[in-house]
Amino acid sequence: MDYELGIIGAGNMAEAIVRGILRAGLLTPSQIIAADVAAQRRALFQNELGIQTVEENTAVASASRRLLLSVKPQQIQAALAGIGAVMSIETRVISIMAGISTTYIETHLGTGKPWRVIRTMPNTPMLVGEGMVAICTGKHAMASDLADAVKLFETAATVIEVTEDKIDAVTAMSGSGPAYFFYFVEHMIRAGESLGLTAEQAKMLAIKTAVGAAKMLGTSTDSPTELRRKVTSPGGTTQAAINHLEQHEAGEILAAAINAAAKRSGELGI
Repeated sequence: MDYELGIIGAGNMAEAIVRGILRAGLLTPSQIIAADVAAQRRALFQNELGIQTVEENTAVASASRRLLLSVKPQQIQAALAGIGAVMSIETRVISIMAGISTTYIETHLGTGKPWRVIRTMPNTPMLVGEGMVAICTGKHAMASDLADAVKLFETAATVIEVTEDKIDAVTAMSGSGPAYFFYFVEHMIRAGESLGLTAEQAKMLAIKTAVGAAKMLGTSTDSPTELRRKVTSPGGTTQAAINHLEQHEAGEILAAAINAAAKRSGELGI
């Protein structure tokens, strides 16, 4: 094989994964090749990351020991078309696509071969080396394939192994999760502005508070419930806010939102 890693779909998530791999020194740019239909994405990979790019998926699939599938789910049929015919049966196929099962990929690679497929669900904090990835195997993947894929993602994320039937739940929690977090901070900023703070002041207060709280969650031995309790003095300002959230069933609303995301992930699944 000419390349250690081939990428079909050089989007933002693929970029985050590759940046982590390069930053960790696991692979060099010359060991990676990427295909994308968008000239802008090919230019970014080539000019900023030093990675060779092409337009044709088959050129990547035929020359790579590992193949990262990172196109949009609705593009998967076109992305898989013809590549099974040029791939080695030894190629490790790693998918990061929401809703696309390992069985679908195995079937649509075609030729009836026992394709070694790994399915993952990463999230965008991989861009800053703080990602979360859940991983599972298809029916033909070996333990060594799983370990190899974990090594790639660990350069920018924490990795957990799950069964494939749990991927929708992971998608709803950590795949979509950063958006919930951003949404909450967005509305903290708006509230700060409504109370008379400047836009810049409100932004700084909300973001630094969120970053600090997240760091406490990651480093403290206390549970989130206990950390919240320690901030909430009886009859104080925090208690007033928590009471308001609970009166309006904010916790139930968040849980329902996550369930809605999981349901949608299942609906998109093939």
